[in-house]
Amino acid sequence: MDAANFAPLPVSIASSNFHEQDPAPLAKQNRRRRTGRKPAAAPGLPIDAALSGDPAQVADAIATVAFLAAQGDKNAIERFVEQVAGAPLAPGIQPAGQRIIARAFEFGWLPTDIHEAARRRVDEFAVGYLTDLMAEHRAGYPAESVDEIWQAQLDELRAAVWWTSERSHVEQWADRALLTAAEAITTALSALALLIQLPKLEQILPLPGTGARTIPHHHVDEKTLGRVRGLLAKAESTPFAEEAETLSAKAQELMTKYAIDRALLDARRTDPELPAARRIWLETPYTDAKALLIDMVIRANRARAIFVADWGFVTVVGDETDLDAVEILATSLLVQATRAMIDNATTEESRSRHYRKAFLTAYASRIGELLTTAAEATIADSPDPTHLLPALASHQQRVDRAFDTYFPTVRSRGITIRSAEGWTAGTEAADRAHFDNP
Repeated sequence: MDAANFAPLPVSIASSNFHEQDPAPLAKQNRRRRTGRKPAAAPGLPIDAALSGDPAQVADAIATVAFLAAQGDKNAIERFVEQVAGAPLAPGIQPAGQRIIARAFEFGWLPTDIHEAARRRVDEFAVGYLTDLMAEHRAGYPAESVDEIWQAQLDELRAAVWWTSERSHVEQWADRALLTAAEAITTALSALALLIQLPKLEQILPLPGTGARTIPHHHVDEKTLGRVRGLLAKAESTPFAEEAETLSAKAQELMTKYAIDRALLDARRTDPELPAARRIWLETPYTDAKALLIDMVIRANRARAIFVADWGFVTVVGDETDLDAVEILATSLLVQATRAMIDNATTEESRSRHYRKAFLTAYASRIGELLTTAAEATIADSPDPTHLLPALASHQQRVDRAFDTYFPTVRSRGITIRSAEGWTAGTEAADRAHFDNP
C-alpha cells in the first residue's frame, strides 16, 4: 500500500487540555494589529532592587528576572548579570530558589519529574543546582511527614544537604562546580526560569509536611518482581528477537497471575487498594510512538495512561502493585523495540525518521495485541473465573474513576504514519513473537 494512503492511526493516548498552550497571547497580538496599537514595552530589569543589599529585595529581583526569562525574554539573564556584576546576590538567591521550587512542587511536579525536565532543557550545572534546591526543600520537613516514594526519588538523585552554614549555598556550589560568580548566577537563573515554565500538573503524591508516611504504599511481592526482572533481563540480552518477545510474554503471564491473586484478595476486603499514579519519562526522538508502546502495555494490565507531548512523559493510573511491574515491562519493551528498529536499519529508507517512527508505532500496536492476548489467556485459565471476572470488573471501575478524577478533561490524538515499509517491518518484528509458555 502506498504510504500516502495511510490515515492517522487512532490511538488511545490522551492529553489534558490544560497542558495545551493558552491561545490568549496570540489573540491579544491579533487585536493589537487590527487596532494599530503597539504592544506594551517589556518591563525593565530590577537592577536597583538587586543592588539594594536587602536580601528580600534581592530575592524579588532574582525571581523577577527568572520570570522574564521564562516568559521569553532571551537576553534578560545576560543583561541582568552584566549590570549587577560584583554585587552580593548570594543572600537573595536562596530564598528566591526555595520559593520557586516550592511552587513547582505545589504544581504537582515530583523530584524525578523536575530532574528529567531539567536534564532535557538546561545544562548539567543547572541540573545539579536544582538537585540541591530539592534537597534543601526536603530538609525542612521531618522524615515521618515525607511520602516514601517522594523520598525514594530524592535518594535516587542523591539529593542531600552537603554544604555548610559558614557560607551561602550558591557560593559553595559555585566553588564545587568550578564556576565564576557570573556563571553561577546565570546558571541559577536559567534553572529557576525552567521551574517557572513548568505547567500545573495533577497532584499524584502528597506534599512533604502532610503526614504522608501514614499512607501505606503497596508493592509487588519481591519474589514475583525478581522473576519478572530476570525474564526481561534475558529478553534484553538475547540477540534473537523471537526469544526476546517470548520471554516478555512470559513476564506478562506472571504479572497477570499476580494481578489475579490481588484482585481476588481485594474483592474480599472492605477497603480495597486505591489506584495510584506515576509518570514515565520518554527519551527523544519518536516520543509519540514510544508513548503508544507504554499505552499498549498499560491497557494489557488493566490501567490507564495519558501522554503529555510537550514535556515527553506518560502518566499511568492503576493499582500500585500493577504499576510496579508495568513500569519494568514497559521500559524493557522500549529497549527491545529500539534494538529491533536499529537491527532492521539495513537500507537508507530504513534509517529515515518516517520509517523509524512507523516501525515503532507498528511494533507498539502489534505488541499491545499480543500482550492483551497473553493476559486474556491467563485469565481464562484461572481456577476461579466465576469470582475473578466480577473482581476484575470492579478493579477496572476503580481505575477508571481515579483516571477521570485526575484527568476530567482529555482529548484523543492519533499518530500519522508516512512509511508503509516501516509499518510492515515493525508489524513483522512484533509478529515473530510466540506467546506460548517456553
